[in-house]
Amino acid sequence: MTNKSNLLALSFALALLSACTTTPNQAPVVDRTLPPPVKPATPSETAQIARDERGLYTVKKGDTLIRIALEYGQNYRDLVTWNNLSNPNDIKVDQVLRVLPPDSASNGVQTGAIVMPPAEKTPPPPPVVKKTEPKGEKKPYSESALAELQRADGNGNGKAEASVRPAPAPSPAVVAAPPAAAAAAASAEDEKLSWMWPSEGRVVATFDEGKNKGVDIAGKAGQQVVAAGAGKVMYAGSGIRGYGNLVIVKHSNSLLSAYAHNRTIVVKEGQSVTKGQMIAEMGDSDADSVKLHFEIRQQGKPVDPSRFLPNR
Repeated sequence: MTNKSNLLALSFALALLSACTTTPNQAPVVDRTLPPPVKPATPSETAQIARDERGLYTVKKGDTLIRIALEYGQNYRDLVTWNNLSNPNDIKVDQVLRVLPPDSASNGVQTGAIVMPPAEKTPPPPPVVKKTEPKGEKKPYSESALAELQRADGNGNGKAEASVRPAPAPSPAVVAAPPAAAAAAASAEDEKLSWMWPSEGRVVATFDEGKNKGVDIAGKAGQQVVAAGAGKVMYAGSGIRGYGNLVIVKHSNSLLSAYAHNRTIVVKEGQSVTKGQMIAEMGDSDADSVKLHFEIRQQGKPVDPSRFLPNR
């Protein structure tokens, strides 16, 4: 009897132990961490994108007119004219500046104005052409055209209409053609440019769009810096922080070159220069060593100079 009691007690103790060591079923843990929300563009960022498309720029802290002009490949004097600035050094944060020529922004409007009147007059062909073309279409052109129309009236209206009708047809083509023609001409002009290295010396820093907008050439103080290509001096001075004594040469409507950290500048704004002509002496203005920082910009955007310069 005692053995049976002991056996029962032992069985009960083992059952308790096994119950304590059994792993309980746990509810699964689900990671419900939400991904970080995508930050929508702020009204100011959206507005700036819209302004860029219209050739406008909003001044930011630390901007100077000369730096803005360089970034957009423009002459800072043009920015002064387009924005009616009395003092180029007095621009304020959040001020909106025009950075493209006014006509480039108004071309579309002018095209609409020229194309619209004929479209309104064409639905009723015979009556509208006879009534409106002598007044609305011929008067703005020239007095000789008006005289010719009057002569035609004396001989009969058939000839007058024949001479007037061709005028509206070419007008849309004439308005639409210049942009494509101008782009082709600019491309051809850029291809004809001949380039050379702006100074002798070892390249100590190459182009890196994120860090270095051009190439750095080491040399000796007073060493010649020459124009890498023929063009006109667009800027000569020290108004851009980080560039020291700077020369900017415009080679075409889309290409310009910049020469920074000079000791002395030997050319003036508006002066035409030839390829290889001395424009400055190498120095260390606003730099930690004697070197030439050289950039080529296309449509205001820094591009790799090695694409244009000959192999050394």
